[in-house]
Amino acid sequence: QVQLVESGGGLVRPGGSLRLSCAASGSIFRINVMGWYRQAPGKQREFVASITSGGSTNYRDSAKGRFTISMDNAKSTSYLQMNSLKPEDTAVYYCNLRSGQTYWGQGTQVTVSS
Repeated sequence: QVQLVESGGGLVRPGGSLRLSCAASGSIFRINVMGWYRQAPGKQREFVASITSGGSTNYRDSAKGRFTISMDNAKSTSYLQMNSLKPEDTAVYYCNLRSGQTYWGQGTQVTVSS
């Protein structure tokens, strides 16, 4: 069984920054991809960013230039550095891990408001 625990969410003013962390534990044979998704109230869950074990990254267009995803393979932890946050970034952010199967964390709330 694999567990993902997110942390780092909170309330921030527009233009501010947050750093999300996702720590994976349990029976992880090999991490293929770790990623972040988000879901705003009344909307579907959407892709934000992903990183492969080899370091290749991918971002949704609205995150490019503002968000940076990274991964510490030794710690099985991914990070999402979010800068220049906007009110439309407000959502619950979910960590995702693909390693043969797909696993999800419980989510962490990010609220961008003045």
